[in-house]
Amino acid sequence: MIPAEPVTREGFRSDILRHLTFTLGKDAPNASPYDWRMALSYALRDRIVTPWFASTRRTWEQDRKRVYYLSLEFLIGRILEDAAINLGLREIAVDAMSDLGQDFATLAATEPDAALGNGGLGRLAACYMESMATLGCPAYGYGIRYEHGLFRQAFDDGRQVERAEDWLAQKHPWEFERPESAYTVGFKGEVELRDGRARWIAGESVIASAHDTPVIGWRGKWANTLRLWGALPTERFNLELFNRGDHAAAAQPETLARTISRVLYPEDTTYQGKELRLKQEYFLTSAAIQDILRRYLSSHSDLRALPSKVSIQMNDTHPALAGPELVRLLSDHHGIDFGEAVEIARACLGYTNHTLLPEALERWSTWLIGNVLPRHMQIIERIDEDHLKANPRRPQHVGIVKHHEVRMGELAFVMSRRVNGVSALHTDLVKERLFPELHALHPGRIVNVTNGVTPRRWLRMANPRLAALVTEAIGAGWEDDLDRLGRLEPQIEDRGFRASFTAIKRANKADTARWIAETTGITVSPDALFDIQIKRIHEYKRQLLNVFQTIAQWHEIRENPNGNHVPRVKIFGGKSAPGYIVAKEIIHLINDVASVINADPKTRDLLKIVYPANYNVSMAERLIPAADLSEQISTAGKEASGTGNMKLSLNGALTIGTLDGANVEIRDHVGAETFFLFGLTAAEVVERRKDAEHARHAIGESQALQDVLQMLAEGRFSPAQRDRYHGIVDRVWNHDYFLVAADFAAYREAQKAVDAAYLDPDGWARKAALNTARMGFFSSDRSIRGYMKDIWDIDSAH
Repeated sequence: MIPAEPVTREGFRSDILRHLTFTLGKDAPNASPYDWRMALSYALRDRIVTPWFASTRRTWEQDRKRVYYLSLEFLIGRILEDAAINLGLREIAVDAMSDLGQDFATLAATEPDAALGNGGLGRLAACYMESMATLGCPAYGYGIRYEHGLFRQAFDDGRQVERAEDWLAQKHPWEFERPESAYTVGFKGEVELRDGRARWIAGESVIASAHDTPVIGWRGKWANTLRLWGALPTERFNLELFNRGDHAAAAQPETLARTISRVLYPEDTTYQGKELRLKQEYFLTSAAIQDILRRYLSSHSDLRALPSKVSIQMNDTHPALAGPELVRLLSDHHGIDFGEAVEIARACLGYTNHTLLPEALERWSTWLIGNVLPRHMQIIERIDEDHLKANPRRPQHVGIVKHHEVRMGELAFVMSRRVNGVSALHTDLVKERLFPELHALHPGRIVNVTNGVTPRRWLRMANPRLAALVTEAIGAGWEDDLDRLGRLEPQIEDRGFRASFTAIKRANKADTARWIAETTGITVSPDALFDIQIKRIHEYKRQLLNVFQTIAQWHEIRENPNGNHVPRVKIFGGKSAPGYIVAKEIIHLINDVASVINADPKTRDLLKIVYPANYNVSMAERLIPAADLSEQISTAGKEASGTGNMKLSLNGALTIGTLDGANVEIRDHVGAETFFLFGLTAAEVVERRKDAEHARHAIGESQALQDVLQMLAEGRFSPAQRDRYHGIVDRVWNHDYFLVAADFAAYREAQKAVDAAYLDPDGWARKAALNTARMGFFSSDRSIRGYMKDIWDIDSAH
């Protein structure tokens, strides 16, 4: 690759001013902060384009295999500072903006978070795109360019309120529109047989139009493409209908198109919502597969060799229609025999499973798919029939189409060359519980690739103080070789190093305390233990267990005010799906409990609850470096992996958690002495559920839990509506599927062990620093190397 010309402070300053004038049409005296940020972004983008083009040219010239990563979510967060760091230009950018009378950090903080995801699934996809670029793995990411994303969360009297996200109200400076890369995506209609070949005649259609964002790797050596599809109408506007007075019908094509790329995860409790969700998933996969085939056929003629140049990774079941769509195009459009088309598609496809929850493994009614995608329904049934014929030992209850439903997990499995879990425990459970029969029929198809996070964003960028200490202690180079963190261990035995580590943590907590005061009005002490649970709100993640323990702790402080209590700040962050009533009830409870506890003069110096609204990547980057304790308390056997646990540990937080997901591997790496373990194992959870009275037994054995439930039943935290949380109380007594009651006593004892450890500041500092030093395994670079070797069969282009 041709080395880029060195960037000087003066030259970069000139680039910023050039964009301010000629791109934005402003002069310096009249430029707003928005104008300065946009000019800075364009100046940085210019420096990405050269390696981006060079990477693309090398891939073409060497006829390299490409990876295509299909994901309904890409939670990329803010790009400006991340790009500056990966290009090695942050210091130059800071100086250049200072010369112009502007503060880099202030401007970077005004960049909207791209609203392209919800939680760990989307953030993992973003980490993987950055690691693929860092490792020189030629790749495209494919997603949807959501106009409004998920939603902007607000609280109204403690209740979650969903408002439209407006991240695209401002121009997105990092993308390039590609109107020439546009594909027709059809829906509904009918299937005809012409000359012995099926032909789908769509009844509706939209245009998928591409928007490309370059993803730059560490040190700017390689860049890949994140291609997001926006939906456009095939017919912009029907003037004839409009002139006849049918104004709604005239605008209907545009309405359909905008609806498809407007919102992530539309409410799907209605038929209309389900249809829209299915259309979105097909819109993504169809546009991506058409684009992949177009790119391949531009330099190759034999589609039977497609697997030698193409690997397609399906990030969960959302893109599972990629299999039937690829078969449709190969068979119906290119004349390849159906059975051979299936084998070609399978050799290209991989499926990452992210969940063991039955409700999260998508199932669509055969009527819905048959109505929206009639040809695909035929193909899915044929795939299922052929799979049964090829595997006559397949049990009758196993299959893709069963009980008038299409099981997308089974479809993804059958159509994939490799299926991977995302932690060692999760992969074992995928084999043993999720797909045991398919695993028996196809031994070796399921492999493990434990998740990882990019250290460039989650340490170098999010925690610059700690990153500087690491570099001072072990030298540069750890950013793309995270195993080097192990060299910190000898340094940790030095009291001076531990003092520096502690000072950095306190400075980060002081910054966060100021931000909390500014955004919520709540005053917290940076000397308190910052206890953080930040993740999607879901029953299995057990925010309810956390808030129950918080109530119990509050009650204990009130009963014994002179005890040796450790001051705590309990910080929650996360959104509930709009239609998830129980999760929204838990959010309401957390906020109601916070209102009572934070106002209590007897306890407010010892216990505070903070729940900032609208948790996103930028909030995570603020909270994670300040965390003392990482709450990873899901019901064992339910969390596939987690990546928040990795980010928090990497930044020196100790974990309190169950043996679930990647917690198992984190504990193995950081050491049992730095991990506060509690709770039932995955196998014990299965056994405990066999006892229908398990919750009642646990409640009967815990006076503290009885007190918590009594306070909720009496309306202690909802005086205006005393029966508000009777439903929660009833569920814990009678329907405690996620074993909150069963694990409560053990969790409470683990929290007491946390208090005892925190009372020894130097001992705590040692354990926290060891967490950072021992997290080298959990780099997303290691994960991507695993995918490249075990799933994609691809080498680095570096």
